[in-house]
Amino acid sequence: MDLDTKRVVITGGGSGLGLATAHAVRSAGGLPVVFDLEPGTEFPGHRVDVTDREAVEAAVETVAADLGGIDAVVAAAGIDIPGDLDEVTAAQWEKVLAVNLLGTVHLARAALPHLRLTHGRVVTVASTLAFKGAGGATAYCASKWGVRGFSQALAGETAGAVGVTNLVPGGMNTRFFDGRSERFMPQDDSKLNDPARVADAIVFALGQPAGVEVRELFIAHELEDSWP
Repeated sequence: MDLDTKRVVITGGGSGLGLATAHAVRSAGGLPVVFDLEPGTEFPGHRVDVTDREAVEAAVETVAADLGGIDAVVAAAGIDIPGDLDEVTAAQWEKVLAVNLLGTVHLARAALPHLRLTHGRVVTVASTLAFKGAGGATAYCASKWGVRGFSQALAGETAGAVGVTNLVPGGMNTRFFDGRSERFMPQDDSKLNDPARVADAIVFALGQPAGVEVRELFIAHELEDSWP
């Protein structure tokens, strides 16, 4: 899949799926720009907290000015603070929603005027838990169900002008699970997907020809048991 120098902003691009996506975009001929609290030095990047709407807007405008436009954005920034509802503080619960859902909205909103000019694309990242809730993950499930609903609504609003793909990945072998108690760790690490394979799916969505959109893309390890 050839992205032909497409300019792609990736939130959460300092690690995990976001970093894998930056590599995949560059390998496909695109120009990745990373937004992250720790963007690293491997790719052009900006230190951005996705929960800060004004910071996201400013960074998007800077990228558009520097590169002469934006062709796609990938909202890969995401966190989880697992625990039962009465164990997770209100501030922690709201932080998960702020990063996962509002961070996605902030990026899409800021980029939309630029994407309209290029007939560009938005890729959002939900989860298998956007289909089936799980105990100990009320905040994460709420945020990812929200991302999926937002993506469907945005696709309807922008049909014919901006493409929207909602990516639904199963568990991935990233730092996402670092520091968790045993209760919230994957029971079998062998069922975690390589984020590079998921990133390839994002490039597939971004590389579709004019008039063709991948609206929802579910990708998981062949033994993934959280779907259906």
